[in-house]
Formats: sequence, C-alpha cells, structure tokens
Amino acid sequence: MRAVTWQGKRKISVESVPDPRIEEPTDAIIRITSTGLCGSDLHLYEVLTPFMTPGDILGHEPMGIVEEVGAGVPDLMAGDRVVVPFQIACGNCWMCLNALPTQCETTQVHGEGMGAALFGYTRLYGAVPGAQAEYLRVPQAQFGPIKVPEGPPDDRFVYLSDVLPTAWQAVAYADIPVGGSVAVLGLGPIGDMACRVAQVRGAGRVFGVDLVPERLERARARGVETYNLKSFDSEKELVAAIRDETDGRGPDAVIDAVGTEAHGSAAAKLTQQAAALLPRAIGAPLAERFSVDRLAALHTAIDLVRRGGTLSLVGVYGGMADPLPMLTLFDKQLQIRMGQANVRRWTDEIIPYLTDEDPLGVDDFATHRVPLDDAPHAYEMFQRKREGAVKVLMQP
Repeated sequence: MRAVTWQGKRKISVESVPDPRIEEPTDAIIRITSTGLCGSDLHLYEVLTPFMTPGDILGHEPMGIVEEVGAGVPDLMAGDRVVVPFQIACGNCWMCLNALPTQCETTQVHGEGMGAALFGYTRLYGAVPGAQAEYLRVPQAQFGPIKVPEGPPDDRFVYLSDVLPTAWQAVAYADIPVGGSVAVLGLGPIGDMACRVAQVRGAGRVFGVDLVPERLERARARGVETYNLKSFDSEKELVAAIRDETDGRGPDAVIDAVGTEAHGSAAAKLTQQAAALLPRAIGAPLAERFSVDRLAALHTAIDLVRRGGTLSLVGVYGGMADPLPMLTLFDKQLQIRMGQANVRRWTDEIIPYLTDEDPLGVDDFATHRVPLDDAPHAYEMFQRKREGAVKVLMQP
C-alpha cells in the first residue's frame, strides 16, 4: 500500500509499504477513505524529531470501511463505515471505565512512562503505524472504532477521530459559565472548532486570537470576536484590549490551542531546533530530560484569564523543564485542566450535532482536500500557513 512516511526533519515522502494484517484477535483492518492532517503532526515534522524513526507512518485522523476483523471484535463486520479515534484503548480497564481512555492501562506505553498508545505518533506513544495510508491496522477494535451511517460525505464524520472531541473536551474543561466569556488562543483546526463548540454550548462571548488573516476571517464569519496578534505591539496590549471588553477582569476561561510551537520565545525555539539536529541517540535522551516549550501562548493565557478563572490547555506541550510563573498561578487562584482528548468519552454528546443542519459547520470545515501522494506539499503548506490552509483532508 501507499503511506505517508517520516524521513527526517521537514522531510515527508509517500512510499510503498507492506499492507497491514490481523495480528491479534482484537484487530481490524480498515480501508481508509479520508484521513486528516493535524496540527499535532507538525510537531513530528519540526519539534519531536528525536523520537521519530525514518519510515514511521504518520497520521491519526482516519475514517473508512472495515475490510477484515479478528475473532475478538464482535460488533464490527466487513463493510461497516467507521471513524477511528486517534488513541488506542481497550474500553475495559479501570481508566477506560472511568472515562479516561487516553490513560488506558492495557495500551499504556510503560517503557516510555507514557499514557495510551496513539496512531502515528513517535516511539513515546508506541510507534504504532499511522493513518495517512491506504489501509490501517486498528488494535483494540472491539472498543475504538465508531460506526457511522452511510450517506453523508466523509466530512460529516471524520472529525470525530480527533478535532471534534479535542475541541469538545477543551471547552468542557474550560468550564465556561452559561452566558460567560472565553478567549481561544490559536485559530487552527482545534481552536476554530473550540470556538464553535463554545458557542453551541452557551458561551455568551467568544474571543479568538491568531495572526493568520484567513483563520481570523473564518472565525469572524461565525460570530467570534477576533484579535490579530500582529495588530498589537505586545501581548500585554492584547490582554488589555480583551480585558476592556470584560469589565476589566478578563474572560472567565482561556483555551490555549497553540501549544509548544507558539510564536516568540526565541531561546526555547533555538533549543528545540538544536535538539532536532542532534543524532537521535543523543537528542532523544536530552529532549526527554531537558526539553523546553515555547510558552508565549501559555504566559498570555495566564495573564489574560480573570482571577478565579480556568485555563484549558489543548495545544500539545512536551517540555520537561518548563519554567512556570507559579506565584501568578497561585495568586490568581487559577484552575488548569489539560491533556489528550478522551475521544469515546465525548462522541455520544457530539454525534447529535452532526445533522443536516450542521450547527458546527463540519461539512465545509476543510479548506483543502488532496490525494495522498500530495502529502509532502500539504505538510509544507500547512506548516508555513500558506494558501489559506486551516484543515487538510487526504483521500487515498
């Protein structure tokens, strides 16, 4: 089959690789019909390279048709149309039964001290072959895949794999009062969708911050009050402008949908780049123990949120030596919630919104649809924020 493979920093290629096969009774094989390019994939493209191996298959946002199932998968059959969550979880362990499949005790990557295995996401999360491919082996298929109806195009359902539950959890964790206010930092796919989810869940005012004109325009068209970071001389001015709209206090909650690759923080950026250039045998241990994130977005979120408010961190962070303003966090009495989205915890709440009325705007959420062989260009375009790329779907 053809698959998108990592070959080095900023080097992606589409290669012919062996077809996946059933290896365990709880496996299924899926023929992929659509698969997404996620902002998290860009971390592998740029920042987390010490944990990658040339030839790793990328991607974790698939849907498709079941081709084959193992004997331990009673509720799926060939021909079923399914969406596959990005995490691999059993559904039966203590963590899964307590709505934390990202911490699944069956698939935890114990050797790395990490949580549940993820598709296509470094050796830290199991080095499981990813979903930007023609076919995908799905472990723990007795729990993971979500059956969806025939008829509507893939765009209606594909975001159940990641974008929708990640945005939904970000808003749930933000704990926005009904009629309250939230600021979303970063209007990429997750931030954009988080704004939409906040609106349908009853937020009174939604502020969106970014520096890409196309992203700001998309959010503004759906009623988000947008702020272009480039219009301010400093983050302090941005914070003051939004505070002025919230009686001088700041919003009730702030969602950080940017994460480790925030603009600014030149020293941290240099450290990340240096680690990525080292041989993997040296760079990976250094990154695990001493890595730092670019924390510009997080510091802005801490400054912006009102006292007693909530920070919801959904942008990926990977630093082990990040300096945090603990005095400010304590003094402002902030609550912080974060983590990978527990996909199956939220899907039953989300599916009723995936109707023909399309309140979340999923049908036209993608800005680009490309064949799998165009993946190298798609990665570069998305990473450089060119051609209006906000969400890219690939069709094998």
